[in-house]
Order: sequence, then C-alpha cells, then structure tokens
Amino acid sequence: MMLHLHFVRHGQTYFNIYNKMQGWSNSPLTEAGIADAEKAGEKFKNTYFPTVYCSDTTRAHKTALKIIEMNEAEQGKPELIMTSFFREQFYGYYEGLDAEMTWSAAGGPHGARTYKEIIEKFGHWATRDFMKEADPFHDAESNEEYWDRIFKGYDLIASNPNLKDGDHVLIIAHGNSLLSLMYRFGPSDFDLSERPSTGSETCVEFDTSKPKYEGIKIVSFNDDCSSKSFEAEAREKAETKV
Repeated sequence: MMLHLHFVRHGQTYFNIYNKMQGWSNSPLTEAGIADAEKAGEKFKNTYFPTVYCSDTTRAHKTALKIIEMNEAEQGKPELIMTSFFREQFYGYYEGLDAEMTWSAAGGPHGARTYKEIIEKFGHWATRDFMKEADPFHDAESNEEYWDRIFKGYDLIASNPNLKDGDHVLIIAHGNSLLSLMYRFGPSDFDLSERPSTGSETCVEFDTSKPKYEGIKIVSFNDDCSSKSFEAEAREKAETKV
C-alpha cells in the first residue's frame, strides 16, 4: 500500500520565540502560531484525509484541531489520532532550557559548541547521543531510542484498517523530527541549513509493503506540496514501466 504523508510542523509557540528546548514540554501557540495553523488549514481546506495523526503535545494537538475545523472535504471530517510516537525528541534534563547553552553542554566535551557543529563534525545521530551523555539523569533520548519510538508511529499508520492504497494522511509533527527525517532519508540536494518553518509542509511517500528503511521516500521539504506532485510522479513511474 502506498500512502502519501503530509507532515506539517506545528504552529509557533512561546518556547520557539524564547529559543528554549521544546521536546516533550508543552508551550502554548502564539498568535502567529494560530495563524500558522490557519494557513495550513486553508491550504488543506478541500483535501480529504481519512486520518490525521498528531503528537500528544499541546502545540501539535491545537494545530491539528484548527486544520480539521477548517476542512470542508466532501467525504467528511477526518478522524484524529493522538500518539506519543510522533512527539519531538526528548531532551531530558535540558527540557525548557536555553537552546544555545544546551547544545554547548552536549557538544562541548566533543569539541563542538553548537548544534550545527555537532552535525558537521559527527553527524546528526550525535545530536541525540551527546545530549543523553550530557544529561545528568541520562533521560534524554539516544538516537536508537528516538528512532525506535518514531518507527512505531509508522507501524501505527501502516496498520490502520481505514486507510487504503493512494490515501493522503496528515501528520502534525515537530521541527527537529522533520530535520531528523531529512537527514536519514532525504537526498543530498535538500537544503537543511535552516529548520523547517512553523506551519510548513514536508511530503513523504510511504510504501507500507517494504521495510521502513526502504519504504520512506522524501518528495518535498519545508515547502508547499500538493497532491498533484504525488500524482505527477506516479504517472512518470507508470510511463517509465511501459
């Protein structure tokens, strides 16, 4: 079964403005964050999603509710499934603390003082493993722990009996989770120098018949992605096979 996943980053929060670590912590949407959700709602106003998934954080839930409220697809309103599987990564002791200070604490012992330096010197996986190492309680998620949880979210989608081949699925997700998805599965020509904008869309093709390592394909990142792009690619594939 091929599913077309539309990942939307939640609307802006106060922690986003304050540059604080926001993993499993909750922070309310700002007025701009509500506008982010409304913009996404307008974009998907006439798109039918059998199911909408969101993490069980307040910012993701509120964004999802606004999009569903604005949806006018003829087939009806989608069901909403909240799950911890699509939460942002857990920063443990560093939840709610200043981001620059946190990344310096995590990467400093390894000679990397910023999030960007950690990635450049060691790879994206190290941002999580170094965080867990620096956490005095070691509660922050390691890279392995993070992906084990996230992949359970994909299993949840794949096992949904209400979804069929070709369906579009909306997922309200988080900034660093989207970057993680890109670093792991995205082609090298995507610009990952900036975090995805709040309210932005990232599109993924998910072939549930394949192992997740092979069945996830990035279509677009941090940009508009209509169903037409999926359909055009499907036509190209069909023409190639003929």
